Amino acid sequence: MGSVRKASAWLGLVDDSDDERYYDDDYAEGPEPGDSWVTDPRVRVADQAAQDQGTRIATVTPDGFRDARGIGEMFREGIPVIVNLTTMESADAKRVVDFAAGLTFGLRGSIERVANRVFLLTPADYQIVSGEPSRGIGGFFNQS
Repeated sequence: MGSVRKASAWLGLVDDSDDERYYDDDYAEGPEPGDSWVTDPRVRVADQAAQDQGTRIATVTPDGFRDARGIGEMFREGIPVIVNLTTMESADAKRVVDFAAGLTFGLRGSIERVANRVFLLTPADYQIVSGEPSRGIGGFFNQS
């Protein structure tokens, strides 16, 4: 007996017998544990391939400096992180940039400004390829 039928029987809306000749709602039980439910099976295959190849990129829009820990945890796992600081106040945004610069330095990664107040943190095993010629600037991002 499916969960919907059991709930209906408990509420007294249907007969409590095991007669399920009208429908079988076992499909309503949901996916097996560990399965991710998607409407298109190609999406599941692409997601699994991305996890296997390590080609995931995280995007974070922190509300305050307290969200810096989440940025650090993702970066330590080897995931590149795009940090969008456009919604933060200037003082907190500078603190997050300082934290990100220390994080990338400590883990031998790199930090790159993508747009105004948007930064890309990449682990050491990633290479950033841009269409612009290199300007010869190295080290930390100068936030002044």
